[in-house]
Amino acid sequence: MKDSGPGTTPGASHDETWQRLTAYAYLSAPERLEHVAIMRVFCGTLLADLAVPDVLAKLAGSGGPAAGLDAETLTVRLEQLVRWGNLLRSSHSVKASSISEYQRARSRYQLSKLGEGIQRDADEVLAGADAAREVSSELLALVERGLGELAVLVHGPAGVEVQDALERVSTIFVQFTEFADSVRDFYAYLGQVLARYDLDSAEYQGFKELLLDYVEAITEDVSFRAPRIAAVLTSLWPQLPDLLERLDAHARGLAGATPGSEGEPGIRVQRSRGRELADWEGLRGWFADVEGQGSQVDQLRDATLRALQSLLANAKRMLRSASGEMSRRKDLLRLARWFDEAAPEEAHDIAVAAFGLYSARHLGVPPASEEVVPAYTSWWTGPVVEVPVALRERGSRAQRGRAAAVEDHSRQKERLQQGARDQAAARRAAADELCSASGRFAQVRLTSAALALLLELLATALGNAQLRRAEGPGTGRTGGFALDAAQSEDAELGIRLTVRRTAGAHTVLDSVDGELLLDDLELSVESSAVLDGQDRGVSAS
Repeated sequence: MKDSGPGTTPGASHDETWQRLTAYAYLSAPERLEHVAIMRVFCGTLLADLAVPDVLAKLAGSGGPAAGLDAETLTVRLEQLVRWGNLLRSSHSVKASSISEYQRARSRYQLSKLGEGIQRDADEVLAGADAAREVSSELLALVERGLGELAVLVHGPAGVEVQDALERVSTIFVQFTEFADSVRDFYAYLGQVLARYDLDSAEYQGFKELLLDYVEAITEDVSFRAPRIAAVLTSLWPQLPDLLERLDAHARGLAGATPGSEGEPGIRVQRSRGRELADWEGLRGWFADVEGQGSQVDQLRDATLRALQSLLANAKRMLRSASGEMSRRKDLLRLARWFDEAAPEEAHDIAVAAFGLYSARHLGVPPASEEVVPAYTSWWTGPVVEVPVALRERGSRAQRGRAAAVEDHSRQKERLQQGARDQAAARRAAADELCSASGRFAQVRLTSAALALLLELLATALGNAQLRRAEGPGTGRTGGFALDAAQSEDAELGIRLTVRRTAGAHTVLDSVDGELLLDDLELSVESSAVLDGQDRGVSAS
């Protein structure tokens, strides 16, 4: 029945989170100005559903980028906002006196809560994005006074009247929220301004007075009141749980308006500020260091110190500008605007006048030798030339820094050498196995390595074979070809394979990978090594 606070979505799935973020899509769509104008029409009404003719009339009356939309285009825009979740289809029944009136009014839309919140924040950003928001420092004094009076009534003998306490709590948190938001907005603007490096003397003088007078006054006021507010909150803290229970019992609000719906999915109520203990913890953490990570007042002092340091950096820059080291940011922005507004021919003239490049296409880095780039080729469509980092960033071709140490590949070499030795040993073992199995292949079961070596030699032998016309009896097939003795040899392993074609012969090679049947072929494996001047081998069919 309650919300866990900003930034959390209790019970929300990833799909729900994605849908909520999708509602921001209309602010970045190509038709964003039309979408914003349509959303402003719906935000100007309360609990009202509008049809396409109603929205057309309001857009035409307000003017703007969406004033010229026709009914068909507007319908497309409205349907897109419905898909994004900013608008909802109205469930109200339509009363029409004619078919044409029904057709115009049957599609009615109303604003969703998510769409209304997003549009309200967008309008606030558009209205004051570049403006400096004043800090409502007077509200801090009201917060201190309200907390002090509440503490006196709570500790009093008669206690505090519940309705009076409810009004005081709501007032305190409204004032504190407005003060904290104004401080956050002002320092965000201050950081944006101090990040600039093109302040002239007049702008610098204005920001100097802003920092030295306005910021200093804010910091002093907060530093003066923060300990007193923290002390009041410390004295009020033990009685706070009982006070919140009495406030809930007195005025449940929406939490009591839906009895029996506690814990039901999809029903959440965002309580008013000050009705939850987490709100008071946030208030206390703003003025006192509760968790050992510093309070918001400490962060305010640090931010002021960083702002003064940035101001000093700008002052040093302006002093250096007298010797010709002034920032050229404004000049570059003006040049960029000239390029953006110029025609293509004028842009080339501006580039020549500004940089003196004329018709140069490649600066100091020649293109590849096989590439011939004509002089009329534009930089935009011409080939890209890789420019070294030193030349691109420092304009220097000289090598800087120490040369990188040569990487040690000894371990990798050892692993590769060991792998090669293991592979050579496996092939030698396979060769010895073939030599010992020659002549009795039908009775021997070969290993995978031996069979692979045998097939390798067989493929080479067949590739080296010479065919002749088979003639006479005993040649098998009349009119075919006979295979002369074909051989293949691996000198490194010292092994030789001889293949002969014999009609009716069947050679079976049995291995762990299966059986291989060779028809009309006889295989003979011999060792090609010479021992005592004679060949050593075994021949078999």
